[in-house]
Formats: sequence, C-alpha cells, structure tokens
Amino acid sequence: MTTMTFSIGGDLPVHRLGFGAMRLAAGGADGSTRDRESGIAVLRRAVELGVNHIDTAAFYGRGEVLANEQIRGALAPYRADLVIATKVGPLFGPGLPRGSQATPEQLRGLVEADLSSLGLDRLDLVYLRVGGVTGPGGESIAERYAALAELRAQGLIRHLGVSNVDAAQLAEARAVAPVAAVQNLHTTDTAILAECERAGIAFVPFFPLGGGENPIATERLAKAAARLGATVAQVALAALLASSPVTLAIPGTGSLRHLEENLAAADLALTPEELAEPAQG
Repeated sequence: MTTMTFSIGGDLPVHRLGFGAMRLAAGGADGSTRDRESGIAVLRRAVELGVNHIDTAAFYGRGEVLANEQIRGALAPYRADLVIATKVGPLFGPGLPRGSQATPEQLRGLVEADLSSLGLDRLDLVYLRVGGVTGPGGESIAERYAALAELRAQGLIRHLGVSNVDAAQLAEARAVAPVAAVQNLHTTDTAILAECERAGIAFVPFFPLGGGENPIATERLAKAAARLGATVAQVALAALLASSPVTLAIPGTGSLRHLEENLAAADLALTPEELAEPAQG
C-alpha cells in the first residue's frame, strides 16, 4: 500500500496529495479570470477533505484575483497542521523583460511580500525558482540561495527548496544550506528524483497532470482507468504517488468537482503491471 504521508524537512508532515494554487485565478495562460469566491470555496473544501499542503506563489493570479489573497481569505487563521509553500525568484512588472530574476538583495522583499499577503510570521517552505521560461541549468544559484538561507537563519523561513534546477544546481544549493524539497518538471528528472530519495528530500513535480508541452499519455493510462472506473487523470495521479515515497502531488483547479475528483485518486490501487508503465510520456 502506498504510504500517503511525508515529512517535509523532517518536521512538517503532509498528506502526499496536496493542492497547487496556480489555477485558482484562471484555468490557464489564456483562460478567463475566475471568480474570487469560487477559489475560496475550493480552498476550504480542499482542507475539509484532508489537504494540508498548499503550493502557491505571489505571481499566481489574474488581475485583482490573487492566489495568496484567496488563501488568506479562505483559511486564515490557519490550522496548525497546514503547510503553505511558496516560491520566489521571478520578477514581473512594467518594463521588466520576460524571464527577469531577482537579485540576492531583492529576495528579502519578495519573501516579506509573501509573509504580508499570506498573513504569516514565518513561511513553512520557500523555493528558489530558478530560470525564466527555459528549462533548468546554465547558471549558478549559490548566491541567491545563500540570501534565502540568511532569511531562514533570521526566522522568516522554516525550510528551503529549489525549483527548476538540474543536478549541479541542486548540489550547489545543498552545499550552502539544507534543501527540503525540489519542485521540477516530473518527466525530465529521474536522476534528481533518485537523489531526493537517497537524501529524504521531497520531490514535488509541477504539471503533475501534464501541461504545456507535456500532456499525460492517455493511451497508456486508459486501460487502468477503465478497470478502476476512474478517469485517466486520477490514474495518472495515483501512478505518480506510487512512483516514489518522496513524491508529493499538487494538482490545481478552480473547480470543486475537479478538486474532489483529484483527491479521490489517493484511494486508487494500481497493479504492478500498470505501475511499470510511465504515467507520462
């Protein structure tokens, strides 16, 4: 049976099927803005159903509908067991080129903005999101990660993570300060996943149900879905959770129906033969 809990950083136990806040404000890059209150209802229902790991970022939003504000409006004062993860690094604003990244000196302001918007005195988990719109690799992250490590030492952050990194960048970060979690694109990171397993680091894939140029391979999952009376997306989530005890899934949605469908994936039991096939292409 798949163990459904994992302790981030050794002291933050979470259910391995969590919630990603990226889709709260809009369905996609070109989707229409969702109603703020609908997102609040989804967040409250997620926690009612046992979710205690929510992944967010200050740049998740559309217009005046902002994920951090929705999280605070829905869930504050927060339950003691609720873990909120955020990420900093990208910069957005008028006149900034696409893919702009914060300097080490600018990271404090981004962390303080997250603390303010979420209504927290300390952030549970902060990822350094590396790179712009490209894949991982090609730059040093030590100086920026060290800036976040200093904020951790000052008590503003409990645990640190890295996102969109290659193996060399992960090693570079670990030489500076402990890494509690890695958030990367699932389909490209078998080597990093293996390292996370060895080190007890949480592996939190973004686009857990496909996305962008990485759709889920429905032809590989449809047979299992038919056997179980489930959807292909549910089987993909179940396979992802079964792939490694350190993997945490954070599917996101702005729909109550999709939320409940996603969370039901935790109860699916796949056969060894079904698990032998990759969940994604």
